[in-house]
Amino acid sequence: MSEIREFSTPDIPEFSIRIPDTDKPRVILIGGGFGGTQFARSLSDRDFQLVMFDRHNYHTFQPLLYQVATAGLEPDSIAAPLRQIFDDKKNFYFRMALVNRIVPEQNCVQTSIGNIRYDILVLSTGSRTNFFGNDELIKKCFPLKQVPQALDLRSQILQNLEKAVLTNDLRIQEGLLNYVVVGGGPTGVELAGSLAELKKHIFPKDYPELDLKRMSIYLMEGGGKLLGGMSEKASRHALADLKEMGVTVVLNSIVQSYDGETVFLKDGGTIRSKTLIWAAGVKGNIIPGLKEECLFRGNRIIVDSYNRTNCYENIYALGDVAAMVSEENQMGYPMLAPVAKQQGERLALNLNAKAKGKAVKPFKYNDRGNMATIGRNRAVADLPGNIFLSGFLAWAAWMLVHVLFLIGFRSKLIVMANWIWSYITYDKGTRLIIRPYVKPNNPAAEEPLPKDIASHMPGAEQTAASSAR
Repeated sequence: MSEIREFSTPDIPEFSIRIPDTDKPRVILIGGGFGGTQFARSLSDRDFQLVMFDRHNYHTFQPLLYQVATAGLEPDSIAAPLRQIFDDKKNFYFRMALVNRIVPEQNCVQTSIGNIRYDILVLSTGSRTNFFGNDELIKKCFPLKQVPQALDLRSQILQNLEKAVLTNDLRIQEGLLNYVVVGGGPTGVELAGSLAELKKHIFPKDYPELDLKRMSIYLMEGGGKLLGGMSEKASRHALADLKEMGVTVVLNSIVQSYDGETVFLKDGGTIRSKTLIWAAGVKGNIIPGLKEECLFRGNRIIVDSYNRTNCYENIYALGDVAAMVSEENQMGYPMLAPVAKQQGERLALNLNAKAKGKAVKPFKYNDRGNMATIGRNRAVADLPGNIFLSGFLAWAAWMLVHVLFLIGFRSKLIVMANWIWSYITYDKGTRLIIRPYVKPNNPAAEEPLPKDIASHMPGAEQTAASSAR
């Protein structure tokens, strides 16, 4: 089979996309997150050629990133190689590259390794951290959307403690030992709870020379309740548990600015901290090229009940980047992994059906509930039928669901073993500064490709595919 040469990279002849010609419809999938991987698993290998692009060569289980950041898990336990996931598919091709632009008029995608035509384009680019236009925060705080960002935060936490033991200046220690988490959603609640457990069970043994009573964990929420997408019961339980664990929860409080040393609040208050963790919101990760009328608020793409964009017949969007707006659902479905997975599967089954001349079905979300863990034996769960769980039962259910969602038996086994060990010993064994964190010019920017690859890729600074949440 011949290769497409007219869409290679002419100024870098040693690199090209190298996808073989085919008589099957070519589906290009951008993003290897929850929606993308489920779509790729479910799409017929016989009826389509599938080409996946992602900036990383692995799928990230993002709900457990906070455990990597707080030394509970190693990154390879929540990441799975994309090529391995689909090694049984004969018409599947993966390319690690940046996607710079879509050219719908030519049915073409422009990437950092060349351009390629598509018959069907599926956008599963996920979400990005939303700083709400505050450029100062982008430069100074720690987001938590990718594995490299989780490792940066882990190093920062441990480096702060190592520095704190070297000074008698209580003002310097205060900045090193204070942690400010912005955003009272599941990520913020889970991260604050995990930091509180480190303070109680781990750090006193590792750093006996420090007075860890002076370590403070702040959880800042702009609204009037935690876990805004969950029930009032869940919010109240989470608030009570966090306060009992020693977390200072501040509701109706907005972070106005941060200079790397001091957090400035909108009401005039200040908190000294070297570590501001941003978990306050996300927005769709849009790739340039789509018409303006395709876009919905929050950087999302308007799609119909079949996940097709309202502007193009052969472009679809899944998960966080898709806004399936209706009279009953005027803001679109929530930006959650179950939504992305179910949309990915339904779209693939619909394309399989169309290829065989069969009828397609509209997407219908099967809401199985929401969960958030707070700490050891502490969690909340809103389940179908107005069932609410808290405490140990919710915590056990949370662990079970997350293990089942992980990709690959090895990951499930490693995560479960780590959790059992931690539960028995009150220990977290990955307190390693593997790569010391050095603050870059823009720590919130998407993680770049390795230099030896990126140096051969034009437009490497532009928008890239990312994993769906």
